[in-house]
Amino acid sequence: MAGHEDRLTVVDHLEELRRRLIICLAALAVAFGLCLWQSHRLLRVINEPLTHQTQGQVEHGSGPLGQTALAQQALLKVAHDTAALARVLGARRSGLPASVRAELQAAVPRLHEDVARVPRTPQGDKPVTLGIGEPFTASVSVALYFALLLALPLILYEVYGFVLPALTSQERRLATPALLAIPLLFACGVVFGYFVALPAAVQFLQNFNSGQFNVLVQANQYYKFAATMLLAIGLSFELPVVVIGAVYSGAVTTSALRRGRRYAFLGCVVIAALLPGEVVTMAIEVVPLYLLYEASILVASVIERRRPEPVSEAAGIGSGA
Repeated sequence: MAGHEDRLTVVDHLEELRRRLIICLAALAVAFGLCLWQSHRLLRVINEPLTHQTQGQVEHGSGPLGQTALAQQALLKVAHDTAALARVLGARRSGLPASVRAELQAAVPRLHEDVARVPRTPQGDKPVTLGIGEPFTASVSVALYFALLLALPLILYEVYGFVLPALTSQERRLATPALLAIPLLFACGVVFGYFVALPAAVQFLQNFNSGQFNVLVQANQYYKFAATMLLAIGLSFELPVVVIGAVYSGAVTTSALRRGRRYAFLGCVVIAALLPGEVVTMAIEVVPLYLLYEASILVASVIERRRPEPVSEAAGIGSGA
């Protein structure tokens, strides 16, 4: 790794860039192979918000799957009632002829076998595929999304290693914590999006005017929507890095950040509105964004106090005289 004082030629820079790109691509390829191998588990993870919402529809008998569940429950009830009636009529005290009672008694086991074959829960709580190759392409897409998440820390480290020689020692002291904070904040944003924002978005969008539609969720569209939302929320959680970097560079002060709280809140609303989702998801996303802004002010105030004051040119001349 080159140092800050080293002088590299353009060819040396390109060679180092090529080497680091190869490392990033190799890490991404390994992560993709691992994710594709475990794609069935990853699909269960990404399908969970949709599955949970669909199960809620089944419990309330809404949507195509809910209607199917009601029909299955009615069929099971009719089958049980029929079997009970056959047992009563097949008893000797029913007064029916022996041949009729024998037929009814023989029908009871067959009814139980038929009941056992009826599904207890309706199938179809997963995204639907419309093309012959869509199960494959959807699995590959999900594997690629997760591979990017897995390879992100190493990719960031390689980017940091490439730009490190251009940084001064003072800039490195800020860049090193940022290198740790960026993937951590991104992971927090993805976790928040998966457990809070994505389920809320799925619930709202799947139930909006659902009585006027037969709601079937297509796999590729759902995975693209989920990946875009999680990526956007993860990136929006990098707000503290941006704010702290601006304070450290002197572009803004913490006192100005405190005075601009109302504008910061409005900015958080605008950011949340630009993220994928709808009004409910937007309201949920505004809260952590503004809390991150307040946390950024606290951290930036500490950095601002520790940052050495720049020596003005006039002061330097006066001291020299």
